[in-house]
Amino acid sequence: MAVDAIGVLNNSAPIPQNAGIGQDDFLRILLTQLRFQDPLKPVDNQQFVAQLAQFSALEINRQQSEKVDTLLSIQGANQAIALLGKAVQTGAQQANAVGDVTAVSFATGEPLLTVTTPTTTFIDVKLSSVSLVR
Repeated sequence: MAVDAIGVLNNSAPIPQNAGIGQDDFLRILLTQLRFQDPLKPVDNQQFVAQLAQFSALEINRQQSEKVDTLLSIQGANQAIALLGKAVQTGAQQANAVGDVTAVSFATGEPLLTVTTPTTTFIDVKLSSVSLVR
């Protein structure tokens, strides 16, 4: 899950959920490799153990990445909640409007602000659109 932060532009494309290789995929590849290997030249034990160790390291990295994503989501929620009642300046979508944060919504899974100015109210303002907190 991509997480926006205050004052950060997020122009990167989202990574598809199926972009990585899972444990089942790895086991399927490994079994196929063992099934079709040359019986006269079997896979060396050291190579086999090295492949298992590499996959284990990849799985640990994937789990750590998920935990970091969770921490970033929590941090984004904390930032949004801390802005309640504060005056903020928003970015280009709201023409650099200055107003008070009156509500925070989590309907889409990411924090979206409601910014009220003297003339209008902007709904669903992303944290990345906030350029200044007063």
